[in-house]
Amino acid sequence: MSGIFSTNNQDSALFIGGSRVSGQEVLMAALSIANVIKTSLGPVGLDKMLVDDVGDVTISNDGATILQLLEVEHPAGKILVKLAQQQDTEVGDGTTSVVIIAAELLRRANELIKNHIHPATVITGYRLACKEACKFIADQMALKVDKLGRDPLVSVAMTTISSKILGTYGTFFAEMAVDALSAVKTSDFRGKARYPVNAVNIFKAKGASARESSYFTGYALYRPFTSPAMKRSLKSPKILVIDFDITKTRMKMGVNIVIDNPDELEAIRKREMDISSERARMILDAGVTAVFSTRGIDDVYVKMFAEAGAITVTRVPKEDARRIAKGTGAALITTLANLDGDESVDASSIGSAELVEQVRLSDDDIVVIRGAKEQRASTVILRGANDYMLDEMERSFHDSLCAVKRVLESGAVVPGGGSVETALDVYLESFATTLGSREQLAIVEFANALLVIPKQLSVNAAKDSIELIAKLRAYHSAAQKATADSSRSALKNYGLDLYEGKLRDNVKAGVLEPAMSKIKMLKSATEAAINILRIDDMIKLLPEKQEEDPHAHM
Repeated sequence: MSGIFSTNNQDSALFIGGSRVSGQEVLMAALSIANVIKTSLGPVGLDKMLVDDVGDVTISNDGATILQLLEVEHPAGKILVKLAQQQDTEVGDGTTSVVIIAAELLRRANELIKNHIHPATVITGYRLACKEACKFIADQMALKVDKLGRDPLVSVAMTTISSKILGTYGTFFAEMAVDALSAVKTSDFRGKARYPVNAVNIFKAKGASARESSYFTGYALYRPFTSPAMKRSLKSPKILVIDFDITKTRMKMGVNIVIDNPDELEAIRKREMDISSERARMILDAGVTAVFSTRGIDDVYVKMFAEAGAITVTRVPKEDARRIAKGTGAALITTLANLDGDESVDASSIGSAELVEQVRLSDDDIVVIRGAKEQRASTVILRGANDYMLDEMERSFHDSLCAVKRVLESGAVVPGGGSVETALDVYLESFATTLGSREQLAIVEFANALLVIPKQLSVNAAKDSIELIAKLRAYHSAAQKATADSSRSALKNYGLDLYEGKLRDNVKAGVLEPAMSKIKMLKSATEAAINILRIDDMIKLLPEKQEEDPHAHM
């Protein structure tokens, strides 16, 4: 009987009908996730081709995109997938690095646990190391950029896209990202500058070289004007955004009208037409010259608008309609009815802009709104050979926008190329010797785990990682021991040059990253590793088997 409650064999079935898995398998699941994406790290990392269950192909080296498409089933693996998605949402870059560091922290923690160091001690050490690392980055490694010039921003964007498909086009796309984001500058209620990435609209058009991509200020829609009889451009438009159709009014379902005279039927039909005509006339009388509708507008009423010199755009996606309303100062209205039960067009729901025009893009007509009243917008048109290339270009460009946004809002950058991780390794090893407790061991392992980034960068570039990392550690050790006015203190900016296989001053070389990106990456990776370390066993219950229906064969 005692054998039922025995837990010596952890892989055995539980008496409650399930299975128990040790922490070792949880660790292996995390390492497997990291092994999938680690070869895509860095400017010379490789791409992954993913094919889903219906045959759709995605080619990417973005960590969050790859993990999202993998459909990971293991619960521990899902934690790392969520980790990459969180990094992508909050920072936009560093998704591959954060997963690799989290997996390496787990691997080294597992070695400590094998040597009879309690997980609670490891967790405490990791938290202390993360706190010290973030403080060191902010105090010693971050370069304050008080008056942001254009060059550091272009360098940050260039560093982000250097590992992606756009990296081969020099500073072409990096400068475009800086221009597009600078054009949408706004302020919050505290007066602090904000740069909303979603105000940058990205269009994709096949059939041209990537160098033919362009950018302009204004909001663009993949919709033409409703009628070719309308003007091609309209200056100082008064814009109304509606979420209902302007069509012939019909009786509601289930409503029956009994008539005796055929003339009355004609009167009813005429009144149905007149109701919508009155609505269209009411909109025009309110001074509206541009109508954007999420639904349709009948040809009869389109003709009315065209004759009045107004333009209409129908079947606008809801998300685009909300953006237009927000940018122009309009309101997305669902009905013309007011609180008194009458119909009217409120002047406060009408927006304005400098210009609305229809332009030709490839084989399609698009509508462009320039000079929006409330929020500026910019549009980037990406050109490429096929859909796979355009999708990856869009992901790469979005990452560069997010990186530039973080630098503009935080005003601090750090040198890239493994510089920060190596400096932290040297500093934390020195810091660990000041502790007289077991946490010292966990801090040393935390420090060594960070070296996985420069090591993997070197391996992916087909360089000698052992020799390069040894030199880099020596440089940073000398920089941290040097006085502030010593020439050796500049060695803290040294990192890897993966193309030449040597070390260089990455600040002078323009290899810069947002300081916020590194700090959030360390915090997120540490928390994810701690969450998994706290898991002792994974107990999975099997679904209850349904009894067979004896009559099912009949």
